[in-house]
Amino acid sequence: MSLALIDYGAGNLHSVHNALKAAGATDIRVTDDPDVVAKADRIVLPGVGAFAHCMAALSAIEGMIAAMEQRVRVEATPFLGICVGMQLLADKGVEHGSTSGLGWIGGTVRAIPPAPDLKIPHMGWNDVVPGDSAPLIEHGEAYFLHGYHFDAADAADVLATTDHIGTLVAAVGRDNIMGVQFHPEKSQAYGIEFLKRFLGWMP
Repeated sequence: MSLALIDYGAGNLHSVHNALKAAGATDIRVTDDPDVVAKADRIVLPGVGAFAHCMAALSAIEGMIAAMEQRVRVEATPFLGICVGMQLLADKGVEHGSTSGLGWIGGTVRAIPPAPDLKIPHMGWNDVVPGDSAPLIEHGEAYFLHGYHFDAADAADVLATTDHIGTLVAAVGRDNIMGVQFHPEKSQAYGIEFLKRFLGWMP
């Protein structure tokens, strides 16, 4: 089983690669080649930094988004977005102005609203609370680092939440597409077990 870990200059590739390997992946292809993505059995899109920068970097790779669209949305290959890689699934992000996302899952990525005693960014370990029908997500603690959050258009697409003086989305998904706001590669045993389930996922 081949896994394409997309390299677009905006992800924590080394740590994600090591976590996937620890979870049992044996054919991990760190790649910026759309042809590799078009043939992969699993696709992972990491992401750190600002929404607009990450979307621009992904869009700058000729043919990459088209290959992702074909392989994921048409051919139903299992897909995982991590942190900003999850946020890019939204219709748009409003960090540094409005930027269109992939539009695979309806929603807008917005700044976490300020509140008394609220620390932003949301950083550190926090509970992940899965919804009633969330595939792959189990209750536990994961590591988060983000100042923006996924405001989903349809509550049915929210697979898990976390509490940071208010409810924030921890995971979204639909059919063969999943995104997590937390970092599996920094979440120790919880993250590795999650990635194991993703590697065996047959949506």
